[in-house]
Amino acid sequence: MIYRGERLPIGYRADFVCFNSIVVELKALSALSGVEMAQVINYLKASGHARGLLINFGVPSLQYKRLVLNLRKSASSADESSDRYRTDASGVR
Repeated sequence: MIYRGERLPIGYRADFVCFNSIVVELKALSALSGVEMAQVINYLKASGHARGLLINFGVPSLQYKRLVLNLRKSASSADESSDRYRTDASGVR
């Protein structure tokens, strides 16, 4: 587990990690809430995986949520990096 760029001596053990890329978290609750989804998002951040599946077996009909962690730079930082490749009217960078 990595926290603020440093590997911690303790580890998080997911219920399952499928195909070395999907964190699967199993629950048996009367209903899923934002708390469980936030928990999976934190697990994704800590593990470095981008995809998660939250499955709830505690209801008569199976509930599941697919979660994707997309940590990309903001649009403003993307604009700053593209400025390096712009040219003026004469074609000079």
